Order: sequence, then C-alpha cells, then structure tokens
Amino acid sequence: MTRIICLANSWKHGDRCIAGINEVNGNWVRPISDLRDGQIPKEMRHINRLEPALLDVIDIPLAKTGPDFGFECENLSILPGKWQHVGKVSSSFLLKYFRDQAYILHNDLRFVTVNYMQSLPRENRQSLQLIKAVKFTVKMVSQRFEGGNKWEGSIVTAYNQKLTATITDPVFTRRLDLGYRPEKACLITVSLSMPWRPDGWEGDDPCWKLIAGVIELEEDIIY
Repeated sequence: MTRIICLANSWKHGDRCIAGINEVNGNWVRPISDLRDGQIPKEMRHINRLEPALLDVIDIPLAKTGPDFGFECENLSILPGKWQHVGKVSSSFLLKYFRDQAYILHNDLRFVTVNYMQSLPRENRQSLQLIKAVKFTVKMVSQRFEGGNKWEGSIVTAYNQKLTATITDPVFTRRLDLGYRPEKACLITVSLSMPWRPDGWEGDDPCWKLIAGVIELEEDIIY
C-alpha cells in the first residue's frame, strides 16, 4: 500500500483523476488505471461509497511503476485491492511540502508541449505542482455538458507568477455555482492534461495546465 495525502480529485473523461503527495518522501503520486488515459472509475476509487476528499490521507494498492504516457513522471499503476481512508490533515500541514519554483509547471504559458516534456530527463517531467496563491480569483466561462458551470481561476503567487487555467475540481466548482468565492490564500494543485489540440492549433501537441484542487489555508494541524 502507498499512503498519500489527496490533493486532487478532478474530472477526467467522465471519471476522475486522483493525485496526492506521499507523506513519507514528499513525492507526487498519480494512481493510474488500465483505462486508455488512466482515469479512475468510481467503483475503484470510492471508499465506503464516498469520494476521496482533498486533505484525506488514503492508502492505495499501487505498483512501483506505471505508464507515463511519454511525458509524466508521477504515475503508478493501481493494483487489485480496496482503498482505505486512514486520516485527514489540515491545510497548514501541507506547507512543509510546498516548494517555490521558477515557474508554474515549466513555463509562464497555459500549456506545456509533449516535445518539451520529452526533452527533459524522465525524473524532471513534472506534471503536478503545489502552488501557494496569495491572490486567487475566479470567472465563469460557460456551462458544462454534464451540468453546472465551467470556471476559470487566475493565480498570483508571492513572486508574481501568474496563471489562468480551467478549474477541474468538482467540489470547488459546485461551491462556486452556489455563490462561494475564495477570500483567503490558497494551496492549489496544478496538473497537466493529456495532450489536446484545439481546432486550428499549429505546432507541437499541448498539455494544458489545469487547476485540479483548491484548498484554502487554515491554521491548526488536525492530523
């Protein structure tokens, strides 16, 4: 079993993408199913019929390797067995895993190309990052086919790094639909999508930066 702090449970092809940090070594982990793009169906991810929530500490049966789709380094294949909920942490507990980097996922654009990722050593093909946003604003951009609205978030860090990206955190977008707006500093999981070329796209295949999990910072450690 591999123990992670869940930092993303986001939409992926009608199912979900789960990701988190291994609390022992601080490495990112993205469990991958044997479906085409590795998305995780509910019968695999549910724990006592409940979705893994952000800040949950969960044990997942994982292999030591997994398909990287040619550009990701965090993926581990899911093995047979039940997922287990073993605890929960506060948002402030996560601060020890936060590391400032020069960019939000490799550059100051909204995407990273597959060719660029493949030019890096495998261990540097980072497709998940924990960002501390000192300012985080949201905007509704359209309606989703599955109901609810599609939202974008704009991140500003203490070092004036900026990113505007689609929000794929279902729980957070539901709160936005109900009128909630973030007011505190946030820890945000930014993830790269699978390659997707918009109509008329020219150039290398882009992987789009997504806001996959949003956690407002609190004070007390509860785990």
